[in-house]
Amino acid sequence: MHSDTLKATEEYSAAKATHPRVSLGDMEGKIERELYFNAADMEQKCHGSASSNNPLALLTICILVMRNGFTVIGKSAPASPENFDEEKGKRFAYEDAIKQLWPLEGYALREKLAA
Repeated sequence: MHSDTLKATEEYSAAKATHPRVSLGDMEGKIERELYFNAADMEQKCHGSASSNNPLALLTICILVMRNGFTVIGKSAPASPENFDEEKGKRFAYEDAIKQLWPLEGYALREKLAA
């Protein structure tokens, strides 16, 4: 999924870096699959019922499955129900997942550099 925010962060970081670093491209290149779903839809599938005005309908979840089998889960939900937008929810959930992956990849790079 394309993210202007992550791309801007990547460009800024790349412009300042003089030594090895984890890039957005490095991380995205390790993603095998991206899965997106709405929490209310999952509740419906698991429990067979859904209530009207279900707050879970505002929660978007992104699961990144990495090539090595590791998974990272990102989520997003607006503060105001009126601001819910499915595409924005997917983008923000993806960004949340990538932001969780970044320090893990940084640790792996540090281990490699220290060896």
